[in-house]
Amino acid sequence: MKYLQLNFDITPCDEAAGDVLAALLADAGCDSFEPTATGLTAYVQEALYDADAVRAAVEQFPFQGVSLAYTCTPAPDENWNATWEDGHHFLPIDLPDGQQITILPRQAFGSGEHATTRMMLALLADARPDGRTVIDAGCGTGVLAIAAERMGASEVFAYDIDEWSVNNAHDNCRRNDCTRVTVAHGDAAALAQAPEADIIMANINLNILLADLPRFDRQLATGGHLLLSGFLQDDVPALCRQAERLGMTLCGQRAEDEWRALHFTKLLTT
Repeated sequence: MKYLQLNFDITPCDEAAGDVLAALLADAGCDSFEPTATGLTAYVQEALYDADAVRAAVEQFPFQGVSLAYTCTPAPDENWNATWEDGHHFLPIDLPDGQQITILPRQAFGSGEHATTRMMLALLADARPDGRTVIDAGCGTGVLAIAAERMGASEVFAYDIDEWSVNNAHDNCRRNDCTRVTVAHGDAAALAQAPEADIIMANINLNILLADLPRFDRQLATGGHLLLSGFLQDDVPALCRQAERLGMTLCGQRAEDEWRALHFTKLLTT
């Protein structure tokens, strides 16, 4: 699988600006990111690269007084998993109930250190997964799926469109002795293989969330919980409108820095 490398210079360089840029580039098809001393490096599959979408993401960048410049070059051919593992450490992740899991993030997004992951773990605890069936949509490293099993979920179905992420999630499940997590390769169509869920978690970018909400609704049991993150404050109204049209009720939300997370419940039928 061939990748392109987008090297962004952010002036002045700021971690928050890099986070927001990564979110916009995820909407444009980029699937992994690395902060650099001068900005951000993003990776995108060569077959999926859309130059117009990347330019649009740059034009939408909301930070005033910050300039962006970037170049696009072929990413070097190498064993990405080995390179990633050599340069990164196993990360201990503390769960809200006091347990700890260990994650090795390779090219998959979701190290457990990002604000959106922390908020999703808190929302998962609020939804009380003990004895319930859970779906992790766009699972990345598998951190949320693993947390769901550790927090008592009876069955967890996870999927991701990126093959590296799927392999990474499988590895992390083995490291954490998971026996109730199934990881599938694909987009929301993979839900055809999944059971009806009491809880669906999706820490993905805005465009995919809006497109997949109707599919989540069909997979979610009546009275179930839908947990969403991966977006900014300006994106919240659109997500709430879409969820409410599907008959869901907002029952909780969290904020950390510029990132937001929402907790919906699917209304009981009368």
